[in-house]
Amino acid sequence: MQENPLNKTELVLFDLDGTLIDTAPDFLISLNNILLSNDKDLLRLDDIRNHISDGSGKLIEVGFNINEDHGEFEKLKTDLLEEYKINLTKNSCLFPGIKELLQYLTTNNISFGIVTNKPYEYAKPLIDSFNELSDSLILICPDHLNKAKPSPEGILLACNKIKVNPLNACYVGDHNVDIAAGIAAGMMVISCEYGYGELPKDISYGEIRIDHPKKLVKYLSK
Repeated sequence: MQENPLNKTELVLFDLDGTLIDTAPDFLISLNNILLSNDKDLLRLDDIRNHISDGSGKLIEVGFNINEDHGEFEKLKTDLLEEYKINLTKNSCLFPGIKELLQYLTTNNISFGIVTNKPYEYAKPLIDSFNELSDSLILICPDHLNKAKPSPEGILLACNKIKVNPLNACYVGDHNVDIAAGIAAGMMVISCEYGYGELPKDISYGEIRIDHPKKLVKYLSK
C-alpha cells in the first residue's frame, strides 16, 4: 500500500462514534440505568465498547442477553434511546489527537465533514457540544438517505454537496461498514484501530489502518 495518495486531498470525511468522538461512556451510563431499572446486573465499559458502533439493538442484546425476537426487546431499545438522549453529552469526548488533526486540516486548507449512521436527533446536538467540530462543512445521517453505510450513498452525497471529487477525498472510520462504504465510493479509506469496531484481520484493497489520529496526516496530499 502506498503511503501517499496520487490526488490532492481536498476533503476528509469522518465517521462519528469511535472515530471522532468517544461516546462509549455515555452509552454505558444509559444502558446501566436501564439495566438497573429492570433489576439486572450492571456492565463495565469493556463489556460494550466493541459494540457501540453496532447500534442500540446490539447493546440491548448484550445487556439483557436477549435477541430482537424477545417480547420486551423493542420497548427496552426505546427506553435505552430515551435514556441516551438525556446523557448524550455528559462524558463523551474527542479522541486524543483529534483536536490537533482538525487544526492541521484547517491550516492546510483541507475541508472536513461527517457521515455517520447515528440518527440526526442524536448526532447534531452531540457535534454541537464540541467547538472543535464547528468547522465541519456537512453532517450526513441515515435520515438524509435511502441507504445508510455500508452503502456509499452518504459519502457520495457529501462529496456532491461540497463539490469535491471522491478521488480527492478520503473517508475515516472504525467499523467494517465504514471501510465498505468508503471503498464503494472509490476513495482512500482510513480505518481507525483505536475505535470501537473489530476490524477484519485481512486488510481490504484501498484501506489504510492507523492506531492514532495523528498518523492520518502522512496519507494526506497537500
